[in-house]
Amino acid sequence: MPEAVTQTMIALCVVTQGLPIGTNLALLHFLWMLVSGSLLSTRGALFPGLKAIGLKPAAQRRAWAAFRSGAWTIALLLSAWQQYVVGQQQWQIHRYDGYKAKAVDITAYWRPTLKGCLTKHYHPQAGKALPAIPIGLIGDVGSVNGQRVAVLTDMVRSDPKNPSEAVLQANLVKRVAEKLAKDEMPVFDAGFKVRELQKAKLPRWVVRLAKNFTARRNVPAPYKGHGRRPQYGELVRPLPRKRKKKRIAATPPDRVKTWTENGMHFRAEFWYDLVLPDVKASPEAKTFHVVAIHDPRYKDPWLLACPLKLSARAWRGLYRDRWPIEQVPLCAKQMIGSFRQFVFAPESCQRLPELTLLAASILTYLAATLPAEPTGFWDRNPKPTPGRLRRVLARTPFPDTYPLPGRFRKKASVTDHLPKGILGHRRKKQLANA
Repeated sequence: MPEAVTQTMIALCVVTQGLPIGTNLALLHFLWMLVSGSLLSTRGALFPGLKAIGLKPAAQRRAWAAFRSGAWTIALLLSAWQQYVVGQQQWQIHRYDGYKAKAVDITAYWRPTLKGCLTKHYHPQAGKALPAIPIGLIGDVGSVNGQRVAVLTDMVRSDPKNPSEAVLQANLVKRVAEKLAKDEMPVFDAGFKVRELQKAKLPRWVVRLAKNFTARRNVPAPYKGHGRRPQYGELVRPLPRKRKKKRIAATPPDRVKTWTENGMHFRAEFWYDLVLPDVKASPEAKTFHVVAIHDPRYKDPWLLACPLKLSARAWRGLYRDRWPIEQVPLCAKQMIGSFRQFVFAPESCQRLPELTLLAASILTYLAATLPAEPTGFWDRNPKPTPGRLRRVLARTPFPDTYPLPGRFRKKASVTDHLPKGILGHRRKKQLANA
């Protein structure tokens, strides 16, 4: 049995072992279908995908039942997966000024033809929000053999009572605040706003800002000698911009830091003790700091905000560690083939994206720990990517010869006394009372 198949089975068994007997074996079959990429060849159809890995019809129905109505939650599976990764001692956490990055993101599985879909998400190609199943992602970021990898720790669903994306963002930030450790720094992309993070009472955070972002000093502007004394601070514009063909200059920074890394020269410009534009200058006001990091490989600088004073390298390192969490949905949709889904029950519409994201996280981590196998003779310098590992697993049906732990077995339930087939759900006319 190939080493890739053995290590994949070990990881999947650890993730599903704690589930009820019968459900663990059926969900193990379902996860193997996902990581082996069977959904690609079946264009998202689940039953043909289960058949493609070599399952018999009865096992296919059990796998579907475990996915659809099994006694499991994604939180249990993520907890088992995180414990497995930490126990392997190959995944190294990155720390910057004593903090490790807690990457936060929102992804969506577009379902434009799903009837009754109340949630929407912005589609960049369409240029508007389309019906979708959005999922909030939270993960730790580290490195395996020099490759940055995100390990998912939590997922957040949309609120069925209020399915707007703004509520999902607020619930996601709230979940981060509830589980934030003392040495963790949550990192957000530009979809999250400073006002939302301050409202959630997060003690610390790093968020990317828009290029036209403006703020104010937390000190009232100088009095001009007439009129009412100013209550707002001076306006701070970190980056220049153009409006009506007129260039608006940027505000000079409070501090500039330059350094060299890997032969490249970086420059960071800092603005300290700022408040939002509509906030009056006050000692009780919530302040934050802004930095613009100029990277020679990018045309526009990164504009970041944080309530703590960090070093320039820490600002850059923390935001770079947010990127690996975006690879998880990319792997789930493109490498595994879950971008096309054909489930319609409300719970199934939530469970299938969660399982595919978990499978993508498992596939990405295992690919980084295992030797890279070339796709063909032309692949002379293979990289340890999830796509190459998925091609290896796709050539192997479900390994029935693998020695499963004792808890993995079909649940022995006596059903001989129950009616089968149409007799099991045929309606019977009730006799009228005499």
